[in-house]
Amino acid sequence: MPRSRSSVPHFVAPMTAKVVAALPEGPEWMYEVKLDGYRALLLKHDGRVRILSRREKPLFYSEVEAAASQLNAKSVVLDGEIVAVDRHGRPSFQALQHRGAHPQHAVVFYAFDVLHLNGEDLTRLPLDARRSHLPEIVEGSAVLVSQELPGTAEQVIAAVQQLGLEGVIAKRKDSRYEAAQRSGAWVKLKLDKQQEFVVGGYRPGAHGVDALLVGYYGGKVLKFAGKVRAGFTPHLRRDVFRQLKLLHQATCPFSDLPNSKTSRWGAGVTAEEMDEMQWLTPKLVAQIRFVEWTAEGHLRHAAFLGVRTDKAARTVTREA
Repeated sequence: MPRSRSSVPHFVAPMTAKVVAALPEGPEWMYEVKLDGYRALLLKHDGRVRILSRREKPLFYSEVEAAASQLNAKSVVLDGEIVAVDRHGRPSFQALQHRGAHPQHAVVFYAFDVLHLNGEDLTRLPLDARRSHLPEIVEGSAVLVSQELPGTAEQVIAAVQQLGLEGVIAKRKDSRYEAAQRSGAWVKLKLDKQQEFVVGGYRPGAHGVDALLVGYYGGKVLKFAGKVRAGFTPHLRRDVFRQLKLLHQATCPFSDLPNSKTSRWGAGVTAEEMDEMQWLTPKLVAQIRFVEWTAEGHLRHAAFLGVRTDKAARTVTREA
């Protein structure tokens, strides 16, 4: 297949993966670890490096910029993930969010795709052809490559679970890069249940926030998913509160509250409890880990991981 000429690298809206309940199998599929960080594009052209979020916002990570400056290409666009890793290479989303509190973590860029290389648009090439350029591009730099995981789907899942990692991505080796699409050529299996939720309110507490009220969009309405109290330190509560107080509003943004006759904290919100809550304009997105969904459609044992600035609230839906 002929390659397209594109002399200057530019932003490409990232291709995304569908959530699945089981990994596809067969020689046409490759597997990678689902990394727990910020999706980003790394652009280098004539010595200048830029890092752009999935929403085309500039990101600033000096460690990543320094690593990218050593890439073996005059002009290149890499798709990948910015991740904070400990000395064992384990990723931590919270460490990425609060780097000052986690000095033992290094911020790195894991590349898993090449979209542009030295004036050529590679997006119409199959994935395995695009990825074949990665080793040479990153050699001698501190940019890392997201490696293909060997073995069957069952073996890969077992290995990732043993390491305590978030999940697995499967990609068709012959897939073209479908910008801004979730076509099914890339899929993800989450082993550690977590996803993004919209923060629609909170219950005030001693450090500003006692618990977050989170939800997701079902069509055009914001649906209540649960209350999140775990995962906070006093410092983190104050930091989150500073962001929340800019979004105060008088009315509840959730379409289905109040929704409970009980006052158990893990259930919904009673009519009596509504006055205790501070409601918010639903713009802030948080990453939440949880054990499972209850039969009532609420989160069980939810914990706050961090605020996501790379996700638009209106795109947040229930994933599983």
